[in-house]
Amino acid sequence: VQLVESGGGLVQPGGSLRLSCAASGFTFSRYTATYYRQAPGKERELVASIFSYSSSTKYADSVKGQFIISRDDAKNTVFLQMNSLNAEDTAVYYCNAQMSGLYDYWGQGTQVTVSS
Repeated sequence: VQLVESGGGLVQPGGSLRLSCAASGFTFSRYTATYYRQAPGKERELVASIFSYSSSTKYADSVKGQFIISRDDAKNTVFLQMNSLNAEDTAVYYCNAQMSGLYDYWGQGTQVTVSS
């Protein structure tokens, strides 16, 4: 079982990044996929979720209208499109896949730094 994240990096304020999280070793389409983030000195917080099959989404108030989460179950991948980035978005972003409250998998995290 693996979740492999990519797409993080350094971006200027106002810029965009697209994170990807590729799943393997389990039936990804059955899982709710969520991105969390953790900034230095802060607790991990939920950023966005996309639910299995229906592709319904949920966002933290702080990123509504700014981030878009999507999934491609044929490729076992979830994406987080991040626009209009600012310094407050600097954090390590983690991908999570969960099913039925029993199965819970995490990616290794990818650093996003917003700085000029």
